[in-house]
Amino acid sequence: VFAFAAAWGAAAQPPHEFVEMRRLLAGAIEQGVNQARKQTGGTPIDKRVIAAMGKVPRHEFAPPDLRPYAYLDRPLTVGPGPDSTISQPSLVAMMTDLLGIKRGEKVLEVGVGGGYHSAILAEMTDEVYSVEFDPKVADAARQTLKRLGYGGVKVNVADGYYGWRPGGPYDAILVRMAVPDGTVALIEQLKPGGRLIAPV
Repeated sequence: VFAFAAAWGAAAQPPHEFVEMRRLLAGAIEQGVNQARKQTGGTPIDKRVIAAMGKVPRHEFAPPDLRPYAYLDRPLTVGPGPDSTISQPSLVAMMTDLLGIKRGEKVLEVGVGGGYHSAILAEMTDEVYSVEFDPKVADAARQTLKRLGYGGVKVNVADGYYGWRPGGPYDAILVRMAVPDGTVALIEQLKPGGRLIAPV
């Protein structure tokens, strides 16, 4: 899906061209998700999510050698571990949309990766907490987020399987990596009526 960007992945693009690439990717994601939901009777994707996808500079979260590929609809590796990635943009958009975040709500992200999804969440609400097991990954994401103006995202080092109780309870919890089940610890950190999205 969204193969239109593939031709641009072959060579580095100057930063000003990333703006147009980001706009096109956001538009393609909106069109693709809405077409699928129309067939299944779902509602259109939140315009706020698409606006965030069109605003956050994904290439800034990628290693320099992978920046030419930042606007392909695919994950990018940012560290040594299998979970140290910037998630696929369409997946980021759909998971964020399913959370149904309103301004002023508190969100927990489990697994910061490169920090890209954290920035998307920060466009949706001011209270974003992220918990990351790897201290080096957490520090790198924290620095990138701060440099790009998302210093309000609180990145904590801990085992995300158990969430982050000091910041809770949360209106929404997003688990970025595949898990065998939704842990009791995470569910206990949700407010009444809260939402948890996880790839199980």
